[in-house]
Amino acid sequence: MRLCNKTLFGALLAAAAFTLSAQTPPAQSSPAPNQARPASPSPSLTVDTDPVRSPDAGASPAEAPLKKQQGGNYVLRTDVDEVVLNATVLNGNQLVQGLTQNDFDVFEDGVRQTILSFQHTDLPVSMGLVIDNSGSMYKKRPAVNKSALDLVEASNPQDQAFVVNFSDEAFIDAEFTSSIEKLRQGLSHIDSRGGTALYDAVVASADKLAADGKRPKQVLVLITDGEDNASTLNLEQTIRRVQALSGPVIYSIGLLFGDEMDRGEVRRARRALELLSSETGGMAFFPRSLSQVDEIAAEVAHDIRTQYTLGYRSTKPMTVPGFRRVEVTAKAPGMGKLEVRTRTGYFPVVRVPRQTAVGGDP
Repeated sequence: MRLCNKTLFGALLAAAAFTLSAQTPPAQSSPAPNQARPASPSPSLTVDTDPVRSPDAGASPAEAPLKKQQGGNYVLRTDVDEVVLNATVLNGNQLVQGLTQNDFDVFEDGVRQTILSFQHTDLPVSMGLVIDNSGSMYKKRPAVNKSALDLVEASNPQDQAFVVNFSDEAFIDAEFTSSIEKLRQGLSHIDSRGGTALYDAVVASADKLAADGKRPKQVLVLITDGEDNASTLNLEQTIRRVQALSGPVIYSIGLLFGDEMDRGEVRRARRALELLSSETGGMAFFPRSLSQVDEIAAEVAHDIRTQYTLGYRSTKPMTVPGFRRVEVTAKAPGMGKLEVRTRTGYFPVVRVPRQTAVGGDP
C-alpha cells in the first residue's frame, strides 16, 4: 500500500510559483515581469509506506560537514546574489577540456557579466533518476534499470541519487543514497500501469533536489518512452518552475522507437524532451534501440563529470523580477567556434547564504 505525502513539497512549490509570471514561452523570448500570474497546481511525489531508505537519508542540510580546503576537500560558498552556471564546452562532438576563466564570457540579457568564481573539477552531484513506469515501459525496464545503475557507478563516488518511478503518479522508491544496492532496490519497483504524468514528475523531483540535495550540483536523468498525457502542468509551466528554482540540469533519454506511437506523438514527445533539456543546460538523447541506452548513460556520466562551473553576480539587482536570459561563450587557441551548453536563464530568487561541503563525508 502506498501513502501519499501531500505536504512533502507543497511549501517549496508555493515559493517557486510565487516567482513566476505569465510570460511567452521560455524558448522564444524573455518573459514580461509584471503581468498577472495564473494559478497552477502543485504536483508532489507519493511516498511508499515502506520506502527504500538509506542510513544517511535522514540527515538535515544543517548537519552536512563544512570543511576548509585541505586534504582534497574544499568548501563551495554560495553568495546570496551569485548566479552559478554549469557549462559543457564542445568542439563539434568533442568535449573541450583545459580552458581557463579568461576563456569564458558570460552575458545576462545581453550585458557582459564579471565572472567571480570558476572551477573545472569533478564536483559531486545530487541526482534524481526519474523513470517512466507506465504500461508501455514494462518490457523495457530491465535494460533501463541496468543503464541507470551503470550511470551511477560511472559517476563521482560522492554523488547521491534518489529514484522516482512515475506513471500517472510519481512514486519515490529510493531516498538519497550513494548505495548502488539501495538504488537497485528502488528501481526494481516495477508496477507498470496507467498514463504518463511526466511534467508533474519532473517538477516534484526538482523540488526534492532543491529541498534535500546536499551536493553542489543538481541533475535529473529522465527516461521515458512516450509523451505526457496525465500531468496537471504543461511543458511551459514545467520549464518555468525548474528555472524558478535555479534548478537541475535535465538529461533526457527518449525511447521513442517501436510502433507504440504515431509520427505526431513522436514529434511532440521529442520536442518536449529537447526543450526540457536545452532550457536547463542538459541534453536529450534518442536511441534507436535499447542496446544503445547503456552507451548513452556512460556519455551522460562523462558529461556531468567534465563540466565547468562559473559564478557571477548580476549587474541587475536581484529584487528586479522576471526571467533573465543567459548566454555563455568560450574560445580556445587553434579551435574554431566552440559550443557552450548551459541553462538558458533563470528567475532571481532570494537565498540565504550557505556553505556546501564538497568532497567530505556524506
